[in-house]
Amino acid sequence: MLGNNLPSKQEVVALFKQNNIRRMRIYGPDQQALQALRGSNIELILDVPNSDLQRLASNQGEANTWVQNNVRNYINNVKIKYIAVGNEVKPSDFSAQFLVPAMIKIQNAINSLGLASQVKVSTATFNYKPILDPVINFLVSNRSPLLLNLYPYFGYIGNRRDIRLDYALFTAPSVVVQDQGSGLGYRNLFDAMLDTVYFALEKANGRGLEIVVSESGWPSAGGAGDVTNVNNARTYISNLIRHVKGGSPKRPGRPIETYIFAMFDENNKPGDETEKHFGLFSPKKQSKYQINFN
Repeated sequence: MLGNNLPSKQEVVALFKQNNIRRMRIYGPDQQALQALRGSNIELILDVPNSDLQRLASNQGEANTWVQNNVRNYINNVKIKYIAVGNEVKPSDFSAQFLVPAMIKIQNAINSLGLASQVKVSTATFNYKPILDPVINFLVSNRSPLLLNLYPYFGYIGNRRDIRLDYALFTAPSVVVQDQGSGLGYRNLFDAMLDTVYFALEKANGRGLEIVVSESGWPSAGGAGDVTNVNNARTYISNLIRHVKGGSPKRPGRPIETYIFAMFDENNKPGDETEKHFGLFSPKKQSKYQINFN
C-alpha cells in the first residue's frame, strides 16, 4: 500500500482477524506480509507487479524462482488462492505485450509444483477488451476466473447526468435499467457492470468463466462533497457486502466473490485526491464507519 504511516504487517493481519475479514489482496510479494499471514486462514490474492511482467515473460527460470520464493515457500500455511499477473494493464502500456506470456510462465511454474488445482493464475482488469480477448483463452484452458476491478463510483462520477446516485449505492427502490437484449432488470450499477462483462465473455468464447471482483470500493473524501463522503462510503460498502451473497440478475443465487478496496487510506497514493481516501480504516486502525463483515 502507498502510505508512510501504516501499521505493521502483523497489526494489519490482526485487524483483519479481529473484524472477521477473511480475504486479502496484496499488490506484490511482500515477504513481511506473507510471513504475517502464516496460519491466519485468510484467503489471498497475490499480485505479480506490472514492472515484473517483462522479466517473467522472457524466462521460465525467472518465473519458477518467483513462484518458489513467493508461493511454494508459503503455501503450507498461507491460503494463496489467486495469483494476479498484472493489475489493470492497458493495451497502450509497454507491459501489455508481456501479460499473457508472463501468465503462461507463472502457470507452468505452478503446474510443475502440482499446485494447479489450489492456486489459480489470472490477471486483474478494468475490462480493457484488447487485453481481455487473448487472456480469455488462457483462463478457459486453466479453469481460472477473471479478476475484475469493479467500481460503480467511477461509473457514476463519469456520467452523473445519466446515472443516479441511488443506482450506484444499491439504494434504488425498484428497477432503474431494463436491458432490452436480455430482458433483465437492474436495480444497481454494480450488477449492470458485472453482467456486461459476463455477456462480453460469452461472445468471446468465455461462456463458462467465473468472475471474481478483485477490487470494489467508495472514497469517503477528496471529491465532490455530495458524493465522496463517509455516509455514501458506508452505504456502498454495507450494501455491497449484503448484495454479493445473492448474485446478479444474469447469475442469480450464486454468491459473487468480492474483495473490498481498501483496508487503509493511502496518503502517498498518486492521482486524484479521492485515491487517498478509499480506506475502511485510518492508518491508526480506527474504522471510519461501522461495518459488519459477517
